[in-house]
Amino acid sequence: MTVTVAAGAPAVPGEDEILTDEALALLADLHGRFGVRRDQLVAARLTRRSEIGAAGGADFLASTAAVREDRNWQVAPAPPALLDRRVEITGPTEPKLAINAMNSGAKVWLADLEDANTPHWRNVIIGQQVLRDAARGTLAFTSPDGREYALRTDGPLALPVVRPRGWHLDERHLRVPGRATAIGALVDVGLHAFHNATVLAEVGNGPFYYLPKTESHLEARLWNEVFGFLEERTGIPPGTIRATVLIETLPAAFEMEEILYELRERAVGLNAGRWDYLFSAIKTLRDSGEAFVLPDRNAVTMTAPFLRAYTELLVSTCHQRGAHAIGGMSAFIPSRRDAEVNARALEKVRADKLREAGDGFDGSWVAHPDLVPVCQEVFDEALGSWPNQLDRLRDDVSVSAADLLDLAATPGEPTEAGLRNNVDVALRYLAAWLGGSGAVAIHSLMEDAATAEISRSQVWQWVRYGVRLETGERVTRELVRRIIDEEAAAIGDAVPADRLAQATALFSRLALDEEFVDFLTLPAYDLVDG
Repeated sequence: MTVTVAAGAPAVPGEDEILTDEALALLADLHGRFGVRRDQLVAARLTRRSEIGAAGGADFLASTAAVREDRNWQVAPAPPALLDRRVEITGPTEPKLAINAMNSGAKVWLADLEDANTPHWRNVIIGQQVLRDAARGTLAFTSPDGREYALRTDGPLALPVVRPRGWHLDERHLRVPGRATAIGALVDVGLHAFHNATVLAEVGNGPFYYLPKTESHLEARLWNEVFGFLEERTGIPPGTIRATVLIETLPAAFEMEEILYELRERAVGLNAGRWDYLFSAIKTLRDSGEAFVLPDRNAVTMTAPFLRAYTELLVSTCHQRGAHAIGGMSAFIPSRRDAEVNARALEKVRADKLREAGDGFDGSWVAHPDLVPVCQEVFDEALGSWPNQLDRLRDDVSVSAADLLDLAATPGEPTEAGLRNNVDVALRYLAAWLGGSGAVAIHSLMEDAATAEISRSQVWQWVRYGVRLETGERVTRELVRRIIDEEAAAIGDAVPADRLAQATALFSRLALDEEFVDFLTLPAYDLVDG
């Protein structure tokens, strides 16, 4: 079986260095061994969601109770390079942003091939080039205006931890015999491991991965087998590849221990992927009744009871099993031009990180280099001379299935301003995504696919149940269509007209169709022209 580049894929400078015959042969073997099971597991997600919808909620699995009840197993100790993760910065694998992230002073750079990245073919190839050069310490970039960027030599660099695409995403620019398209996740980890595994292993820096959108322990088991295969093929010792799993779907929250167990030789921790988790809660429970309808997106904070239950269970689960618990994203963007905006952003980030450090998290995420010192100061105070808080077992935590499903206790209400904000953010983000940018600054927040997912899914949910706004008006398709037109007109020249038209048509479909589309990136990918 041979993997080939699809006819019509745009040429990218240097792609022949990434897509060597040997690299493509590895991708072929990955698809031959794991492709069918991946397809089965993605299909199983639909069955599981239907079961949850029919039952009106989820519960911990009876079939895996023995794993949860066995208090003797733990994950393998973290490698030295991942013992201290107090500050992690996220961002796409674009050369300038990658250099800024690695120079930021953070401990870890989440090198994002997923939510902060549009899978244009150019982005896929350049992302792999960036990761290759980052692994060797040679990453450099000259901007069109002549400014030069290079990795710092006067201090430590943030350690790249790569987030591949989730299991559900395909890669249409590669052809695999017997399949319509390649599997994005296997392409991302396969190319990264092929080019970098031995280099990283020699210095104890990986390969390390963040695993997104996981919905079950069976998906974690598949990842574990993929990593074992890659270790064997690249000649690095078993257990060298280590993974942190994002708990960013509602089904995964009920299988945290099982996910760690399946990856116990390679798991380092779990991350509270809060924005995708909020989207997943809406998506998974969308047919379960009005009790699961949430108020305005911006009113749903991490102090909401169902989100508190989720994060406390995550910390307790991780520390009981010897794994790191990593906090979620602070999306606020500081302003270097507006002191008042900057002060508000820093205050909100500090409060967020104080809550996480107090809960026992071992570190957290930020979206901008200027926020690294804020997060570090908070965790420096919490950790003292220790690299983490693994000794805080959180025996006081007791979370039930009902606690994880208590969306009804979330304070706030649906408002017209919230509806308009959902439409505005989604239109701006989709237009940028279609143009090739997956991480976009909108209204002083760093938005990625997760926040756009929340926006469109909440509008769909409000239409589904005819939610009444604070004005007394019910949310109908007609109201949403009018607001889409008004918000698109208000955006005006801030977005290229062709991209805005595409974004408007796509959002209208996603928010107003009877059938809920699982991920907006699936139909959006069909519109990508490169």
